[in-house]
Amino acid sequence: MAPASAPTLPIDLGLDIEKMEKVAFILKTTAHPTRIAIVQLLAAHEQLSVNDICERLHAEQSLISHHLAGMKSKGILASSRSGKNIYYSLKMREVVNVIQCLAQCTFL
Repeated sequence: MAPASAPTLPIDLGLDIEKMEKVAFILKTTAHPTRIAIVQLLAAHEQLSVNDICERLHAEQSLISHHLAGMKSKGILASSRSGKNIYYSLKMREVVNVIQCLAQCTFL
């Protein structure tokens, strides 16, 4: 008979409940390669038009607009209109920190 293993304690990541909820919200909202690419583009540029984002990601406008609208409705992005163009920018800058943190993971 194998010896009983000691119960494992949760790992303390130094996050309080409020911080964990915010990180979970950011991860759920950006959990798609296109959304992560959009965040990376907007982190590098103050704002970009929908057309600029489509060109840089080589993607259809309908797909990009869908992702932009979803992230805007969740408060991750902000938008402004100038004539016929809509420009997007990052509203929640913490998103960049979370994605950068993940990018540094050695298992990826």
